[in-house]
Amino acid sequence: MPLTATNPNNTTVATIPFHGTNIQSVEIDGKPYVFFKPMVDTLGLGYGSQTQKLNGKSWACVTKIVTQLPGDTQRREHITVDIRTLTMWLATIDENRVSEEARPLVVAYQSEVADAIEDYWSKGGAINPRANEHQMNALLRQTQMQMELCQVAKGLIHPDHLEAKARIVLARGLGEAPELDPGTRPLYAQDYLKEKNLSAKQRRSKAPMFGKRLKKLYVEKYGREPEKYDMDMQNGQVRPVNAYTEADRPLMDEVWNKFFVEAA
Repeated sequence: MPLTATNPNNTTVATIPFHGTNIQSVEIDGKPYVFFKPMVDTLGLGYGSQTQKLNGKSWACVTKIVTQLPGDTQRREHITVDIRTLTMWLATIDENRVSEEARPLVVAYQSEVADAIEDYWSKGGAINPRANEHQMNALLRQTQMQMELCQVAKGLIHPDHLEAKARIVLARGLGEAPELDPGTRPLYAQDYLKEKNLSAKQRRSKAPMFGKRLKKLYVEKYGREPEKYDMDMQNGQVRPVNAYTEADRPLMDEVWNKFFVEAA
């Protein structure tokens, strides 16, 4: 849980709409952060236990600020969370532990999150039904830019892999499920290892050698190295990785069964 402390001189507290209610927020480094305690109190939960719940969560981004909230008589230290952390936290709440007044809000929110996750995996993306015109235009522009990048990448990325990525981008922009040839669906070595139910530590340990052996087997079969694809990493960096597809799964299976299955 990243935790930083700041004492802005000109902190402006604002309200933002959230599922039919308003929550207090403040802008930090250009991003909206929500005051955590009022949200916890609204749901009738324990502030201390919920703050502790965020400890150790890799997705939690928590910031301490000193400011004066509307209705208060002095400046105090407050815990704030970014919108990403707020939505993740709400999704983990047991609806049976919140107050009766807040329960419909939690149930409605978690149902919408479940719908969004389903659309993300089955349709390639989810669109907020309350998105305004500006937000929709931004999404369309993003899709357009991604398609333009796919066009520029011709000759740099394996054609099968590039076609699959373009179909995914286009389907996401249309709100549809991508129509992909199973053999050309992108398959990253990291994702293959995740399918083996390895811990994050085990994946980090095995990934380098697995990647080297897989690349060697690929070169032996096709007489050339696999194409590269720039992947966004969890730390925000972009790193080129070997671009494989589902057609290469038998090669991955061969490497796994020969060198890793007994050690898993």
